[in-house]
Amino acid sequence: MEQDIQFEPTVGREDLLIVGKDDAFREMVHNLLAFSARLEQIRSRFGAFVGLSGVQYTLLISIRQLQSERGVGVRALADHLAFSPPFVTSETTKLVKLGLVTKTPNPDDQRRVHMRVSGKGTALLSQLAPVQQEVNDLLFEPVNSANYALVRQLAASLRASAEKAVLLSDYLVGTERSGQ
Repeated sequence: MEQDIQFEPTVGREDLLIVGKDDAFREMVHNLLAFSARLEQIRSRFGAFVGLSGVQYTLLISIRQLQSERGVGVRALADHLAFSPPFVTSETTKLVKLGLVTKTPNPDDQRRVHMRVSGKGTALLSQLAPVQQEVNDLLFEPVNSANYALVRQLAASLRASAEKAVLLSDYLVGTERSGQ
């Protein structure tokens, strides 16, 4: 007869434990990891559909989302996507070379630029839109008008807590490695 092996829970908050066990929590985390992996795959496919990498597609559509009449700056775009500003600069330079994005100097600070999606970039995203709509409708099929606000709020809250958890994990792993 097999014994039920007990492991230390991977979470300490009672809200996330059921009868002192973290099985449901682990299942939720693995479902979120699988969802994230599928999002990455879909992003790559959207990019490939228009001849870009997944990251380049994400940058292009995010520039379109964030741009004002003046455009959007590198820092704002990097913060929006949780990318480093140097990475955003490198990747958006490729989009400029492809004619999909324009960069103009920031009149308030000549060291900075404003980016906007060009007409060519807009046309490319318009070509992708019907595919995006169909895929996104299926991807988010469980989300409806009754739970949409909750899902959006949870996604934003999880992103914020993930930022803090990364900092904590950096600190704790750094502390463990140094033997403190």
